[in-house]
Amino acid sequence: MNRLIIGLKQAGLRLTPQRVAICQVLAESKDHPTAMMIYHQLLPQFPTLSLATVYKTLHVLKSMGLVHALGDAGDGAEHFDADLTPHINLVCVRCHRVVDFDERLVHEIQHIVEQRSGYEVQGARIVYYGLCPDCRAAQRNGKESA
Repeated sequence: MNRLIIGLKQAGLRLTPQRVAICQVLAESKDHPTAMMIYHQLLPQFPTLSLATVYKTLHVLKSMGLVHALGDAGDGAEHFDADLTPHINLVCVRCHRVVDFDERLVHEIQHIVEQRSGYEVQGARIVYYGLCPDCRAAQRNGKESA
């Protein structure tokens, strides 16, 4: 969370309690939240929070490379990830859930890419789209009962 707060300071944004809370949600979330999810999660705590503040904060963090924007998960909303370590994101095209899949081979691939390209990789994102186990089971059950 500290690197997110430092990034906001460097961008010249005031560190309001709302912006700190947005950073906290991003840092602690495993759900890859959207701006709307963050807004609704924080609204009870900050009734005067504006959706514009959430969007502006996310935009600044994204433009500074402090969060990844995963794009939409089939739900028309951009999802965000503060975990910049190389990992795989799995996106369910039915329920739109986004989960992390940590695979050791991703780190090995990064090492190979750096060696062969000369790049210093500062982040990586691999996204696979499909049906999660819950949606697969629901789909099978729906077909069996038909």
